[in-house]
Amino acid sequence: MSKPLRLAIFDVDGTLVDSQGDIVAAMAAAFAAVEAPLPSRAEILSIVGLSLDVAMTVLAPARPAGDHKIMVEAYKDAYMRLRAEVGVAQSSPLYPGALDILRRLHGEPEILLGVATGKSKRGLDKLIAGHGLDGLFITQQVADFHPSKPHPSMIHQAMADAGVGPEATVMIGDTSFDMDMAAAAGVTGIGVTWGYHGADRLTAATHLVESYTALPPLLEQIWSIPA
Repeated sequence: MSKPLRLAIFDVDGTLVDSQGDIVAAMAAAFAAVEAPLPSRAEILSIVGLSLDVAMTVLAPARPAGDHKIMVEAYKDAYMRLRAEVGVAQSSPLYPGALDILRRLHGEPEILLGVATGKSKRGLDKLIAGHGLDGLFITQQVADFHPSKPHPSMIHQAMADAGVGPEATVMIGDTSFDMDMAAAAGVTGIGVTWGYHGADRLTAATHLVESYTALPPLLEQIWSIPA
């Protein structure tokens, strides 16, 4: 008798990859494009996970909507340029243990993997190709087609793609936006502590993990899947 399907959805920036260097540099280009003062590094990293249009309104609330559009395009152009200069592996390196865990979970026939990210489809496609992650994720939810996190739309669509319900789904992410999105969708939120929001902000998480090695036993506990 086959085991029921399970779905593990991963955030990307701050969860699977550490892209903070390029994020801060691209944001500097965005603010320079409208001659606005650059927020602090901590302020910039605090909005990682939000869709860019929302992030710009949070970071520069006094700027007009036209400036926000210019900033979004300047950010995208700078980010893609920076990544092209050094390559994906150096620009957005995987966190230690991330690739091993993805491959291990993908090897379990009852576990399906997905992504829910504030990145664009273009950005996610390049990252997946650059790290050789092709074929691992059966559902890929990006900012192009959904409201910004923490709206639960991404998780709802991921579950529809996978054919599973909330009780069989976990959302793994590093920000409060990820955990609030999980709570809004009625799924288990697993907060990781190595990303861009501290554990004190992950109050909506059902569980916290401090390393990727802690993830398989936690999923075993949640789903009762033999290790």
